[in-house]
Amino acid sequence: MFSEEIRKLLVQVISSWQVITVTIVLIIYVALVKYVAKVYHSRPNRILIPKIKRKKKTAGETPDAQGTGDSEDLGLEEAE
Repeated sequence: MFSEEIRKLLVQVISSWQVITVTIVLIIYVALVKYVAKVYHSRPNRILIPKIKRKKKTAGETPDAQGTGDSEDLGLEEAE
């Protein structure tokens, strides 16, 4: 089917370092893409937790007005 010249030429082309290098690089690339796709699709579905809306502070409220001063008295004395 192939003549002897074509067979020798085909063997030389396939065994050249450029073809071998490109083949190895393509195999590594495909393996990396498959790995990333597997990791990406194997993640469990995340349950979305709704965000809690926080009250906005009014202009009149300051941290000192709320009772968070430097005093160590927390108002936890025992009632008699």
